[in-house]
Amino acid sequence: MAAEPQGTPCWADATFGDLEGAKRFYGELLGWTYGESLPEYGNYTQAYVDGKAVAALSPPMPGQDAPPAWCLFLASPDAAATAAKVRENGGTVLVEPMRVGEFGTMVLASDPGGAAFGVWQAGSHEGFEAREVPGAYSWAEIYTREPEKADAFFPSVFGYGVKRVEDDAIDFTLYDLGADPVLGRMRMTEDFPAEVPPHLNVYFTVADCDAAVEKAQALGAQLRFGPLTIPFGRFAALTDPQGAPFSLIDGTTTGGEMPTLTDAS
Repeated sequence: MAAEPQGTPCWADATFGDLEGAKRFYGELLGWTYGESLPEYGNYTQAYVDGKAVAALSPPMPGQDAPPAWCLFLASPDAAATAAKVRENGGTVLVEPMRVGEFGTMVLASDPGGAAFGVWQAGSHEGFEAREVPGAYSWAEIYTREPEKADAFFPSVFGYGVKRVEDDAIDFTLYDLGADPVLGRMRMTEDFPAEVPPHLNVYFTVADCDAAVEKAQALGAQLRFGPLTIPFGRFAALTDPQGAPFSLIDGTTTGGEMPTLTDAS
């Protein structure tokens, strides 16, 4: 598999204070199995669906006190050059380009509105080995209180086209690479508690959204929104037992009219 085009979501991982608890939760909910933890890389532990890598979990680094959260990585052919573009466009580089063995080079950054994300320059680890099958990554959206800044920053750094969804009820745009949308951007309204920071919300595929939500709640997750059927699938937003937000989506159950899009690039 060749490395993904620049700006393509290519990997997701999360840091949890209770790594074994996180493994149990996502294992039972999404059917994940796990590889061996890698002590030389902070006990980083890859998750698999049918033998294909779909995500990773790890404990916090020494001294790290950030709350549990999912991090979405965007592909780059040159992580150092992307880090420079992040700075040039008003973002913040949180972790400088760092070589991770033979696997690749990573950067952690945030946009001008404070939404954190990763950059991944692939080496031997090229990213997701499966997508849009039950248990695997499906989609992601940037949740921000400063949408204008996001809509300027991400296209400038990653070359996205921008299309606005014509809907008076929400402020939502799609970022695309050519004809294919790769990310959404949602304005955080007053419905979001003040303590919820800007973030990239990661969606995982499930076969039945309602059944998966019921199971997640039985495992200790909190339902934040949904389930709701839209033209792209039936989805729900949750917070896992350790407080990390994530979403579930069944892309085979759809309803409603497709939105009208206008070019905002």
